[in-house]
Amino acid sequence: MSSLRGSLLTETFPFDGGRSVTVYVPPQPPEEAVYAADGGWHTERLAQVLEASAERPSTMVVGVHGLENDDERLHEYVEGFGGKGFEAFERFFVGDVRRWVTTELDVKLPVERTAVWGASLGGELALAMGLRHLEIYQVVLYASPGGGFTPADASLSSEAPRTYLVGGTQEQWFLDNASLWAGALSDAGVDVVIEKRDGEHGDAFWYEEFPPMLTWAFGR
Repeated sequence: MSSLRGSLLTETFPFDGGRSVTVYVPPQPPEEAVYAADGGWHTERLAQVLEASAERPSTMVVGVHGLENDDERLHEYVEGFGGKGFEAFERFFVGDVRRWVTTELDVKLPVERTAVWGASLGGELALAMGLRHLEIYQVVLYASPGGGFTPADASLSSEAPRTYLVGGTQEQWFLDNASLWAGALSDAGVDVVIEKRDGEHGDAFWYEEFPPMLTWAFGR
């Protein structure tokens, strides 16, 4: 049983025969919102570190569930692999889910208070959504970048969203990808931060880094 002070709400949408979204609703009205990839795995862990961080403003996490199979997720999360599958999931992520948050949860926050988060393959989706929807997401928060979506696949300019990257010192391939993105975004004039943390792929630093990410993104 969750010991959260806030609540976890799960809603199932008709997309793809039934796709769930798990939302962390903080105890106080949210001042900022983060849309997260692979919400079925990550939302509660992100909520736990938020509640343990007393200095953070009230933050809602909207976790959009992904598929269990990595290959199927790849086709939804990375345009170069997914084509129409990617486009359909994109419409669901940025359209259906966001409208539901606005209308059913009555949370209407400006782009300046909205970010998108992801880790590993889910982070590839987060970065793509940030780059393709500057009118929705102010900031991209990305842990352990994968390699399916690379700077060569993206159209980068100084108008791209501010980006915070983190990688583990024991996951060199992912850390190298983080450095690759950091360099490309910086060269394009984007405000970017890269942090290196002790850990392997999937270790606790993914979650522990979340409050510092938000402080950098939105302030205290």
